[in-house]
Amino acid sequence: MDALPIPPLAKPSGRRKEPGNTGHTVPYYRVEMREVFSKLHRDLPPTRLWCVGGSFPGPTFDVRGGEGAMIEWVNQLPQRHFLPIDHTLHGAEADKPEVRSVVHVHGAKVPPESDGWPEDWYTSGKSATYYYPNRQDAALLWYHDHAMGINRLNIYAGLLGLYVVRDSVEDRLQLPAGRYEIPLVLCDRLLRRDGSLEYPVSGKPDAPWVPEAFGNVMLANGKLCPYLDVEAREYRFRILNGSNGRFYHLSLSNGQPFHLIGTDQGLLPAPVEAGAFVQAPGERVDAVVDFRGHEGETLVLRSDSFELLQFRVARTKATSFSPLPKQLRPVERIPETAAVRTRVVTIDEYMDAAGDSMKMLLNRAHWDMPITEKPVLDSVEIWSIVNPTDDSHPIHLHLVRFQVLDRRRYDPRTYFTTGQLRYTGPVDPPEPSESGWKDTVRAHGGMVTRFIVRFEGYVGRYVWHCHVLEHEDNEMMRPYEVVAK
Repeated sequence: MDALPIPPLAKPSGRRKEPGNTGHTVPYYRVEMREVFSKLHRDLPPTRLWCVGGSFPGPTFDVRGGEGAMIEWVNQLPQRHFLPIDHTLHGAEADKPEVRSVVHVHGAKVPPESDGWPEDWYTSGKSATYYYPNRQDAALLWYHDHAMGINRLNIYAGLLGLYVVRDSVEDRLQLPAGRYEIPLVLCDRLLRRDGSLEYPVSGKPDAPWVPEAFGNVMLANGKLCPYLDVEAREYRFRILNGSNGRFYHLSLSNGQPFHLIGTDQGLLPAPVEAGAFVQAPGERVDAVVDFRGHEGETLVLRSDSFELLQFRVARTKATSFSPLPKQLRPVERIPETAAVRTRVVTIDEYMDAAGDSMKMLLNRAHWDMPITEKPVLDSVEIWSIVNPTDDSHPIHLHLVRFQVLDRRRYDPRTYFTTGQLRYTGPVDPPEPSESGWKDTVRAHGGMVTRFIVRFEGYVGRYVWHCHVLEHEDNEMMRPYEVVAK
C-alpha cells in the first residue's frame, strides 16, 4: 500500500577545521536525535520512534573517500525511556540516566576518540562532535547508537542510518546510479495492533532482558511491506540488515538470481551470481537485480516466509542498458604467512538451572576485565573464533577490515577439556559473497571461523563484539587496544 521511502540525504550546515595542523576545512553536519511519530503503514496509527534527523532510518551521509567530515551528534531525546531497561546488565545500572546515547559509524576507519566508545554516552541536551577521515575504499557503512547496556533498545527505537563512502575507482565502473541506486534498510519490529512498538521481555520484572528480540513485521526503509516502481533495467540495491537479531535469507519470488557486487567494506573482485544469500545483523550486501524481460510483472523480495518489498516492473522496455563490468575492484589477499600471531578466542554462553541464557561472553571475559587483545599497529593477525553454541554469531571488529579464511567443524568437548582443537569435518572455504573485505563475520555454531586482519589506521582502544544486539548488551563485547610498534 505504501511506496518505498528513500531516506533523505544529510546536508552539511557549514565547514570546520580538520583536526591537526593541516589548515584544511571539512563539511560539518549537525543532526539531532529526537522522538518522532511515524506511520509504518498506511492503515496503522503513527508509531513512537527515536530517530536521527527526524526520519527512520535517519538521513544518509554521502561522502567521498579521502575527504573528511565532522558530525555533531545531538541528543534531544526525552528524559525517560519508553522501552524496558534491564538494570542488572553491566552499564545499565539504576544509578545511570535512563536515556543516553553515543553514535558509532559501523565500518568507519576513525581515530578512537571518534569511534563511539560505549561508555562515552551523553544525556539529553548534550552532544558530541566526531571527525571521520573517510580514508577508505568506497563502501556502504552505517551508523547507530552504541550506549552500553541499552544499545539494543536505542537501535530498536530507531537510532540508525546509512553512511556511504564513494571514490573514483567505483565511479569509473559506471554501476547503476541516481534513481537506479536504492538504499535498503531491512529490520524487524514487534508491533501492537494500535501501531505502538513493543520490545519483548523475559517475564521477570527485575530482569527483563531476553537473549534475542524478534518482530512480527518486516520493515524496508521504515515501511511495512512497501512497493517500488522500477523500470525494466538493472538496479543497484545497497542492503543493510539493521535488525537486532534476525538473520535474513533473501531471495526473489520468481527465482531469478542476484548479482552480488559488494559486501561490508566495498566491492568484490567480480560479480557473483546468487539465487539467495544470507545476511546477519550488521552485515551489508551490494546487489544488482536485472528487471529486463519482466515488463509488467510483479516480483517480491522475500526472506523465508516473509515478504519484504514488492517490485512493480514497468510495462515498457528500458531504452538504455549498461552491462555489469566483469571485473570490479581487485582485492589483494593477505597471505597467512604475513600473520605475526594467531589468536584463538571463544564465544561463551552460560545458562541457568532452567536452561535459560543468563550471560554471554567473549573469551570467558567480562567487559571490565583487563584488555587481553593488544595487536601492534600495522601488524597482521589471524583470529580463530571457537563457537561451541548452537547459534551463529555475527562478530564485528571496530576500526579494521579483514578477509574470511575458512570455517571448520570441531569437537567442543575435547577443546574444553584439553584445550586442543580436534577438527571433525573438512575445511569450508568462505562463501563467494565473502571474497571481498569484511568487518562482520558469521561465526557459525559448532565451528571454528578464521579471518586474517591487518590492524592499520590508529593506535588506541576499540571494541569487538557480537552484533546480535541482545548479546552485545549482556557482556558479549570486549575492548581491544591497538598499540604502537
